[in-house]
Amino acid sequence: MSFNHVVIWLDQSEAHVIHFTADAAESEVIKTGAIHKKAGADISIKEEENIPYMSEIAASVKEAHAILVVGPGQEKLSFMRYLNKHEALIADKVVSVETVDHPNDGQLLAYARKYFVKDSSMA
Repeated sequence: MSFNHVVIWLDQSEAHVIHFTADAAESEVIKTGAIHKKAGADISIKEEENIPYMSEIAASVKEAHAILVVGPGQEKLSFMRYLNKHEALIADKVVSVETVDHPNDGQLLAYARKYFVKDSSMA
């Protein structure tokens, strides 16, 4: 089955990538290999240390036609900087970057389907 739409929820620990249509979905979780400090710590992960993580996420969505990137913190913005610098063709497929707390995969899928129906890009 061909999945044209993708939603990516990511933070510094993991990314939930869901490929979907109006009535079917497949999901995967990609873990980062980087060790990060708790929020508020003086030291955080440098973007260049996260390149393997970002690259793996990008590779998982390269066939998508429309991508929604969401997450609770700054990692979604780091991912967009990575895409713009290293994967411009994938960056062009990103339709929106939004702040979303910590949904489960079912909630994330419902959010993404609602977004794409509202956006009129999902039949």
